[in-house]
Amino acid sequence: MTSPTTSAASQRPSGKADWTAILADCDRWLRTVVFSRLRDRHATDEVMQEVALAAVRQAAPLRDQSKAAPWLYRLAVRQVLLYRRRKGRQRKLTTHYAERSTTEVPPDADPLDWLLADERRDLVRLALRNLATRDMEILLLKYTEDWSYHEIAAKLGVSHSAVEARLHRARRRLRAELAMLKVIEAPI
Repeated sequence: MTSPTTSAASQRPSGKADWTAILADCDRWLRTVVFSRLRDRHATDEVMQEVALAAVRQAAPLRDQSKAAPWLYRLAVRQVLLYRRRKGRQRKLTTHYAERSTTEVPPDADPLDWLLADERRDLVRLALRNLATRDMEILLLKYTEDWSYHEIAAKLGVSHSAVEARLHRARRRLRAELAMLKVIEAPI
């Protein structure tokens, strides 16, 4: 079992921290801390990547290498909180668009038509949730916010052709998801 302190091997002669060694020494117990707060293995992996990136990208060098473990602990807790906040915002956004797209039933509507349309909307939402976040994001911006390619490109900081390519791929993936859910026929 590794201790939460850094080993002598994790210190470079130049005085700079060897983050690869420090993170390797602290990985197991940091994962335990993160997992205890998230209770999801995939989320733990994602947060640990963010911890490693933040440690490597730090602006000020670590002066006392013996304090790397407590610093990493605080960093891991902060990354867990940021992860939860990000996921909460994504959930809120998805819920907002799901509620926004629900329409009132006209009084003369056939109940069967309404039920089928409602079921189809639920399946489309499920297909959207199964997409990668990046794909779902660009489709929602295009079709719920009704943004043009130029507006999406400006807001996301990418080129117009990148938006076209991303939308094309996202639509193709959505069609595949819808075909798997048997909402539409399988694409040829």
